Amino acid sequence: MSYIKFENVVKKFGDNMVLKGIDLEIERGDFVTLLGPSGCGKSTLLRCLSGLEDVSGGRIFLDGRDITYTEPSKREIGMVFQQYSLFPNMNVFDNIAFGLRMKKTPQDEIAAKVRRAVEMVALEGRENAMPSELSGGQQQRVALARSIVTEPKVLLLDEPLSAIDAKLRKSLQKEIRRIQRDMGITTVFVTHDQDEAMVMSDVIHLFNAGRIEQSGTPIQMYTKPASTFAASFIGNYNILSNRAFSELTGVSYSDSNEVAVRPETVELSQDFAPVDGAYQFDGKIVDQTPRGNVLRYRILANGHEILSDTLFRSKALFANGDTVHITIMDRNCIRL
Repeated sequence: MSYIKFENVVKKFGDNMVLKGIDLEIERGDFVTLLGPSGCGKSTLLRCLSGLEDVSGGRIFLDGRDITYTEPSKREIGMVFQQYSLFPNMNVFDNIAFGLRMKKTPQDEIAAKVRRAVEMVALEGRENAMPSELSGGQQQRVALARSIVTEPKVLLLDEPLSAIDAKLRKSLQKEIRRIQRDMGITTVFVTHDQDEAMVMSDVIHLFNAGRIEQSGTPIQMYTKPASTFAASFIGNYNILSNRAFSELTGVSYSDSNEVAVRPETVELSQDFAPVDGAYQFDGKIVDQTPRGNVLRYRILANGHEILSDTLFRSKALFANGDTVHITIMDRNCIRL
């Protein structure tokens, strides 16, 4: 039996239906990401789970209990928001201890639990610091510790890393995932960043206009997009109409309207060499963009634009205007 279950959940704001009958199940201990563009409904579903928003229809279950209309304080759910909302007049220790004190936890137990939470988020020695004395990353750690110290059944994270610089963000992604695994806590994470979702998740649910477009593991989501939207949102696929694909390859798929090809599977070479099971044609480099250790080429082939990602190796670089031979294996062509 699933640990969290949404049954036909609907949410309306006036005439605007933000959630359009969501059916979703989450297993105990999983790190689950709700991924999608702004306004797709992912944060609204999270707020419905926490009780901060009432549903307009449907039911929500947690550990076999119907919590659809349960007060937020009785759901045993911890939440970290994009804005950390720390109490500015409380130091780190008191911010973390706040929830325990609201539960009237004995003082010695509070001290022990806060100490463990501080160690878990690596803030030893900062217990007496005020929020104004902390960096953004440290404030995020305090907010995380405050949410986990009460040992909730579920931890909800609503884009908590979006305001943090790239280097620290990657570090905190690893820390959050480590803490989640160490505690075994069921976690639901909201983000619009596909890379973040791929790094952190056991399961991803891709949202589109109030519905779930596709669900799966990061590998499944990346390698087997189920729709044009999924292919365009995850993996930066080349998406070609069946007509465009036919004009490039001479092959037409009768069972699809579009064909998706990942940029890293588009191979480039200076010299033509036939390959079994491959489509091969020529193109011209029109642009190139460094992306870390990968160089992304934009290629014009028979009037159609193709993206190719190659490792950034100085001995195998092409210049704008170069003609290249393109090889795409049939097995890497996904019919949509």
